[in-house]
Amino acid sequence: MLMRISRLDHLVITVADSERTIQFYRDILGMKLETFGDNRQALHFGEQKINIHVAGREFRPHAAAPTPGSADLCFISPVALEDIIAGLENHGVTIELGPVQRTGAAGPIRSVYIRDPDGNLIEIANLNP
Repeated sequence: MLMRISRLDHLVITVADSERTIQFYRDILGMKLETFGDNRQALHFGEQKINIHVAGREFRPHAAAPTPGSADLCFISPVALEDIIAGLENHGVTIELGPVQRTGAAGPIRSVYIRDPDGNLIEIANLNP
């Protein structure tokens, strides 16, 4: 039988400073902090979460070469991109690119690109109707 994957449950980012990361994803992107297991931390949104590993103190098993700033993530938001841009500007977040048209997993998207505190590339997008 061929394996079939239905959705992404969680992913892991390695960070230099967990507090700065939590502040960014919670206060700017609106994710919720979750503490679980042996005082581990994750950022929860929708039906997914991002587990946080601090560089040098990664939970095992982990990626072969965990490195802060090596991720490139795209998030879909129901909030109008113009409102997202205004919110980012109010928080002093630099927009690296956008708005631009891209292709997402479910079809065309309109996106802006920013960086998190570790330099990970973060794409925030709206689905095109």
